[in-house]
This record gives sequence, structure tokens and C-alpha cells, in this order.
Amino acid sequence: MKYIHHLLSFGYHQAMSCLFPVIIFLTLAVSKFIPGDFIARYDFILLVCLIYQLLFLVTRLETFDEFKVICLFHVIGLALELYKVHMGSWAYPEEAWSKIAGVPLYSGFMYASVASYMCQAWRRMDLQLVNWPNTWMVTLVAAATYFNFFTHHYMWDLRWVLKAVILLLFFRTFVTFTIQRTTYRMPLSLSFVLIGFFIWIAENIVTFFGAWQYPNQQAGWQLVHVSKISSWLLLVIVSFLAVALLKHVKNKELTEMKDKNISFK
Repeated sequence: MKYIHHLLSFGYHQAMSCLFPVIIFLTLAVSKFIPGDFIARYDFILLVCLIYQLLFLVTRLETFDEFKVICLFHVIGLALELYKVHMGSWAYPEEAWSKIAGVPLYSGFMYASVASYMCQAWRRMDLQLVNWPNTWMVTLVAAATYFNFFTHHYMWDLRWVLKAVILLLFFRTFVTFTIQRTTYRMPLSLSFVLIGFFIWIAENIVTFFGAWQYPNQQAGWQLVHVSKISSWLLLVIVSFLAVALLKHVKNKELTEMKDKNISFK
């Protein structure tokens, strides 16, 4: 019975952590029925996202520190979107006032929602990282992984090399989380895979609602290729490492690291 209660509590905290992504999904679904002559769909989605972001701050569902992290991911996400749309990796076919170089500004919230989930889960379940590698190595791997999204159009795609490096780097690293005063743990690499898989499921949902469109979906919606799990896995890793590094910097100002066990609160 204890574990059932813990599972329900875990589900509740996960649901609350996913609140902003869920709002985006619902907005995408509802926006299909908004008359185009009233407001452009992409503009409507952006407006709703801005309103809810403000509400999250006012109601303190998000802290100001978490908001700063989310803003960083807006910049990271939009930079990637602008490049990928320019290279023809995917497209946003509808018209809107809030589009820059073919990219609607609401797309930044898609990346920010991943950061929002991570920040919320971190705080709600008191996440800790055990056996965290050297920070400079983590920074280097995160940067290389992010820039590979850009450079693979011109040179070798290093994603499998990077995955092997990440697996070796975090082989001994575990993430712990607390549910009703009981602490559980799992390998950090496994958490990357699980988050990447569920984002791929979410991607199928949002492309079905027309959030964006891959080349093979122009004639009609199709299941996003499973190879995209690999891409999302790398993006999850970049996102997680960026959040972890920012929390590490803040935590270092408050306390000294002990035995390489870092508590990010």
C-alpha cells in the first residue's frame, strides 16, 4: 500500500511539473478551431503562452530563478529553430504576425516547457545528483552536443559519438528524488532516455495538431520517425546539463561540495 501511495504522489508531482507543457498542448488543440480572420493561429498560441507565463510568476508556480532559466531556453530554442527552418528540417506553414524568418515566436515556449518541467520536478521532488562529473567536462559535452545540431549539416553527425561519451561520463552518476520522505534513485542516463521518449510521444501529438510540420508530413500527418527519439534525447541532455550547471553555480555560492554529492535546491 505504501508503494501505491508513493506512485500516486509521484504521478501528482509529475503532472504538476508538466503543467506548462500540457497548457501548450491544449492551446494547440483549441487553436485549430479559432477563426483565422479573428487572429492568426500562431499569434493566438503566443498570446496564451505569454499570459500563462505571467500567471505562473504571479501565482508563484514558478520562481523568478526558474523564470530566468526558462528565458535562457527561449533563446537557445529560437536559435535552433531559426537555423533548422532555414535548412529545411521542418517548417511552420501558416501565416502570422509573430513570425521571424519563418519561425513563430511561440516555438521558443516548446523548448522552455522542457526547462519548466525540469525545474519544477527538481524543486518538487528534491532532486540530487550523486557522483557528478567535473563541471568543465559537463560544460564541454553540453556545448558539443548543442552545436552538433548545427554542424551535422556540413560535417559528420557526431550524435552517436556524443552519446557514447555521455554514457561514459555519467556512468556512475545517479539522480535521486524524494517521495513522501522516501528517497529513490535511478541512473541519470536512464532518466535521459525516458524523458526523450516521452517528448517524442508529445511531438507526435503536437505535429498532429499542426505545431510544426516535417517534410514527410506535408501531404498529411504521419507518425514522427523513431529516429527523432535520438535527437530529442540529445536535446534533453543539453537541457538537463544546462539546468544542472546553472543550479550548480548557484549552489556553489551557498555551500561547498561534499564528496561529489551535489544537492540542487
